Amino acid sequence: MDRVRFPAFTNELRAAMFAEPLHFLIDRVRADRPVLNLLHADYAFVNPVLAQHYGMPGVTGAPDHWVRIEHADRFARGGLLPMAAFLTANSPGLRNSPVKRGHWVVSRLLGEPIPPPPPTVAALPPDESKMGDLTLRDALARHPEDKSCANCHARIDSFGLVFEGFGPVGERREKDLGDRPVDTRASFPSGHERTGVTGLREFLRDRRESDFLDNLCRKLAASALGRTLLLSDMV
Repeated sequence: MDRVRFPAFTNELRAAMFAEPLHFLIDRVRADRPVLNLLHADYAFVNPVLAQHYGMPGVTGAPDHWVRIEHADRFARGGLLPMAAFLTANSPGLRNSPVKRGHWVVSRLLGEPIPPPPPTVAALPPDESKMGDLTLRDALARHPEDKSCANCHARIDSFGLVFEGFGPVGERREKDLGDRPVDTRASFPSGHERTGVTGLREFLRDRRESDFLDNLCRKLAASALGRTLLLSDMV
């Protein structure tokens, strides 16, 4: 991450981003909260550094002081989906990556196998501020023109475009780095249209919760066994 372009991305913020999902998951296990809170929780755990990054007032103290924020959806947070750690990890540095963010949702959360891109695929512009009148959405719209790209991008791009309201370090934004208004609308492969992370949650609740739960169970089973699952494990 370019710390000159993103001075807010300090070592302290980076450490807080890393710790946030750990605090969230520890609380879920200790309190025996529903597993679907991973997707739909309306609360978040922050320390003063992360609270400032998220625009949450009133959180003070040392960096190791973590508090639970209720109704975190007021700040567009809550659950795993809008955590800055995942948003930042799936950004290439000087722009967002709807492709990487969408791939994270589809492959890591929903368990769909996505093949690697072909070696000759054209890369998107590296700096969002130097794309002229072109937005990332416009650039992604060209993928269906390439048959080697179209199938996979049809499965993942919409899941990433809903995060355009968050910048490369997970900060909320209304304009991209080129000062163009962001558009968080998406049309999912099923044909359902939603807007933003709230819309993504609605879509997952209505259409893909069983996929999320199945994938989570597979990951937990593989972790418990210490190996990749075999066909015989499904019996």
